[in-house]
Amino acid sequence: MPKDIYLKLRDFLDKLPAGFPATESGVEIKILKKLFTPEQATIALQLRTKPEPVSAIAPRLTMDEALAAEKLEAMAKEGLIYRARVNNQPFYMALQFVVGIYEFHLNTLDRELAELMEEYLPAIAKFWESTKTKQLRVIPIGASLATTSLVSTYDQVRALVKDKKPIVVAPCICQKEQRLMGNSCDRPEERCLVFDVAAQYYLENKMGRKISEEELLSILKMGEEKALVLSPTNAKDILNICMCCGCCCAILRLLKKFPKPAEHIQSSFHAQIASDICTVCGGCAERCQMEAIIAGAEYYEINRDRCIGCGLCVTTCPVDAITLKAKSRPPQLPETIIDMHVKIGKERGIFFISRLLVERLMRFVGEVLGK
Repeated sequence: MPKDIYLKLRDFLDKLPAGFPATESGVEIKILKKLFTPEQATIALQLRTKPEPVSAIAPRLTMDEALAAEKLEAMAKEGLIYRARVNNQPFYMALQFVVGIYEFHLNTLDRELAELMEEYLPAIAKFWESTKTKQLRVIPIGASLATTSLVSTYDQVRALVKDKKPIVVAPCICQKEQRLMGNSCDRPEERCLVFDVAAQYYLENKMGRKISEEELLSILKMGEEKALVLSPTNAKDILNICMCCGCCCAILRLLKKFPKPAEHIQSSFHAQIASDICTVCGGCAERCQMEAIIAGAEYYEINRDRCIGCGLCVTTCPVDAITLKAKSRPPQLPETIIDMHVKIGKERGIFFISRLLVERLMRFVGEVLGK
C-alpha cells in the first residue's frame, strides 16, 4: 500500500503544470517518502487545484471536519499543500512540486533532501527543456535600463513591485541547499522576494520576514552589486522575484549546461558590446552568470545564444560600451500566475483548470488580499 500510494502521488504531481517526471532510479519516490507520510500522501491525492474549505474536503477524506482541519493545517505548515485565508477561514489546495512543495521546505531542508534534489536535477532539466512556457523569466537589473528606450513596465522591476503588499524577504533555498553540501557562495542568503498571497503563506509558515518598500529597494540594489540575476514570476502580475547566482541557483545552473541558454528562458533583451569603445578590461565577463561574454584580442563579444538579457554586464562597464537591445520578438506574458499555469498545462496536453475556474480563482485571490 505505501509503495502504491507514492507512485499515485508522483503521477498526481506530474499532472500538475510544473510536472514531477519519473526517473529510472526512482529518486523522485525517495523524495516523496522523505516529505510525505503514507497518510499525508493519501490526503494530498484528494485535494483539488482550487482552494476549498475543510467542509468540502472532509467528506472525500472520510473524516469529520475537526480531524480533517487538524490534518490539513499540519500539512500546510509543513509546506506539503497550499493554504490561504479569507476572513480567517482557511482554504486548502494541492501544491505542485517546483515551484511549490520544495521551496516551502525552506525551514526543514537538510543535507539528505539537498542531495536527493541534486540527483533529481537532470530530470528537472529535461522537463524545463521540454516546456515552451517557463515558470520564471529574466528581467534586467534596474540600472541597466538607462541604456535602453521603450521598456515595457513588465520588464521594469520597480514597476513590477509597485504597490505590492505584503512584501516578504526569505532565504534563498538554492543557496541553502548548496551550503548544506559545502558548495555555497558568499553572497547574502536572505534575498528571495515574495508578494501578495504567496507572501502571506511565507509569513504564516515563518519562512521569511515582512519588509518595507524601502528595504525592498535596498535589497534590489544589493542584488545589482552582487551580480544577481532577477528572475520573477513569468507573468505581468508577479508573486515572487528570485535573485539568482550561477553557482547556487538551480535554474541558472541548468541553463548554463545548455549550449544555447537563451532559447530556454523568457527574456526581452540581449546585450551588445560596441567594439570601438571596449577596452578589454574583462569586468563584464566576471559578472556574467551565463559565460556569454567572449574575450578577444581587441574587444569582448556577446554570444547571443548564451545571453539571457539580465543586464549585469551593462552596469559594470567603465566606458559604457555595453547596452541592452530589445529582441525583435519579445515573449508574450500571461496576465497572472494562474494564466501561466493554464498555458503550461495546455502546452503539456493536460487538463488543469477551466476558464471559469480561473475567473473564480482570481476572485478568490482578491478576497484573500481584501481587494
